[in-house]
Amino acid sequence: MPNLRVRLGGWIREGLGEGLAAALPQHCFVCGARSGTWQFCTDCSAALPRVEVPVCPVCADECGGGEVCGQCLLSPPHFDRSTAALRYAFPVREWVQAIKYQARLDLARDAVRCLQAHLAPADFDCIVPVPLHPVRLAERGFNQAAVLAAPLARSCGKPLLRNAVIKDRLVPPQAGLDREARRRNLAGAFRAERRLDGLRVLVVDDVMTTGATLNELALALKAAGAAQVSNLALARAMG
Repeated sequence: MPNLRVRLGGWIREGLGEGLAAALPQHCFVCGARSGTWQFCTDCSAALPRVEVPVCPVCADECGGGEVCGQCLLSPPHFDRSTAALRYAFPVREWVQAIKYQARLDLARDAVRCLQAHLAPADFDCIVPVPLHPVRLAERGFNQAAVLAAPLARSCGKPLLRNAVIKDRLVPPQAGLDREARRRNLAGAFRAERRLDGLRVLVVDDVMTTGATLNELALALKAAGAAQVSNLALARAMG
């Protein structure tokens, strides 16, 4: 858990990031080489584990032929489709963890760039970042999903609904739990704070693992009247 000094350092780097990137050479997050205005040099950027294999259009997990996968056919999730920019593997895993646990908010700038390449503004009406429980938000000092979602909303001119849904039940950590345990762990964790009648909602998150969090969030959004819920994640844990 980052202390206040670390969080302040992350916020300062984030705020100065664009100006510093233009004035000073950046160094690659992976190899340390000069990388221009990116946190990855040309070689390391080209080697990022992008999602290039056929995936299920609903859950974005690997699926031969790119058809709806067996899991989504057997137990359809509450969300309608999902897109992920990268696979949750080295060095994306370390990149995401640096943003999330070390308050390296300056690194989020390039995460937003990756996500922008997958935005389809005509397909949604508003953006909702995955909310954190207030206790987790106080511990971390920021919501990494909101850090990604805010510039995406500005870039496409769509409203960012930060407080449309809240996470009002503090759940134990999800790490190490299988799909069914994650589902039980999250049941009833989210609650809508406003009506979303007829809106097509784009949910933004940093990592999609089994999809249990996004499924429970989509349930709350549709209970509030959302007509469609799509997910956009920086990284997807495959398999």
